[in-house]
Amino acid sequence: MSSDQPPGPGSGEPPENDPFRKNPPPLQGPSGGGGPANGSPQAGGPQQGGGGAGPHSGQPYSESPYAQNPYGGEYGAADPLAGMPPLANRGRRLVARIIDAIIIGVPVTVIMNLIVGWVNYTSTSSVETSKQATVSGVTMLVYLLYEGLMLTSRGQTVGKMAMKIRVAMLANGAVPAGQAGWIRAAVYTLPEIVPCCGFIFWLVNVLWCTWDKPYQQCLHDKAAKTVVVSTA
Repeated sequence: MSSDQPPGPGSGEPPENDPFRKNPPPLQGPSGGGGPANGSPQAGGPQQGGGGAGPHSGQPYSESPYAQNPYGGEYGAADPLAGMPPLANRGRRLVARIIDAIIIGVPVTVIMNLIVGWVNYTSTSSVETSKQATVSGVTMLVYLLYEGLMLTSRGQTVGKMAMKIRVAMLANGAVPAGQAGWIRAAVYTLPEIVPCCGFIFWLVNVLWCTWDKPYQQCLHDKAAKTVVVSTA
């Protein structure tokens, strides 16, 4: 046999045009882009910028959109807060509520005491109890109107403006105009009118954001489908 004859399929390494040669299919990276994984030179790894975003794609993980998304994931649903400001600090939310309570509670209480007579909050007589209920009811009603109007117009009360936070719709970050703003204000305010049980509900409501994940919502936020975000 002549030494110039090309090797056949059974004699060593097959030539590239051998019809019996089987080429392995290309590996696919985690993003399904069709390139080999693990950042190899053939896959266009870190040196060539190939592959999809992710920890095994060759692209730096800090550039992955999921690195800035603490609630979503590579294979999960998109986070409704993506692209929105960060969630507001709970301490700032509390201070904002205190500011609003002072703004509404103090003047309304003074005016109502002048109208119905100064209320003795330590007395349990039927007359004083009736005065207490009247003052409390009017104060809650004024607070409901105040919060509802402020939230539906700009997403902020005076206290929230002072603390640089605002209320936003969970779905798109918009101002809770219309029904959503009034639902939020009503769920926060109206239960307090109910004797005894109303205060318990109010307390559970405002504390709910301390353990709620991932959006730190109180019950009035859940009812209105809102979140509280920072504006600064």
